[in-house]
Amino acid sequence: MANTMTSKIELNVELDENRVPEKLHWTAQDGGITNEEAKAMMLAVWDAKTQETLRIDLWTKDMPVDEMKVFFHQTLVAMSDTFNRATQDEKMTATMKDFCDYFAEKLEINKK
Repeated sequence: MANTMTSKIELNVELDENRVPEKLHWTAQDGGITNEEAKAMMLAVWDAKTQETLRIDLWTKDMPVDEMKVFFHQTLVAMSDTFNRATQDEKMTATMKDFCDYFAEKLEINKK
């Protein structure tokens, strides 16, 4: 039997009295990340039984809107890259990248 390993990613959310996120921290020991602060996060999990994507989208109340726009753009670009690695569908990846460029142009954000 092969040895298996376990890796843990931990998310901590500090809420105000109205249960609105004030602080987000995350830890991924295998990646060398310990209790790093974040202003926003998106987590998607595939439920194979129900064939549905389950999501957690959180951002702190002091996350600036201009930074949220950049966060979304960079997330869309990353999703395009992940889609390509998972499917090798170059045509759809190019279409997704075109949308990312359009998104950045319409929001007048600098692509990074």
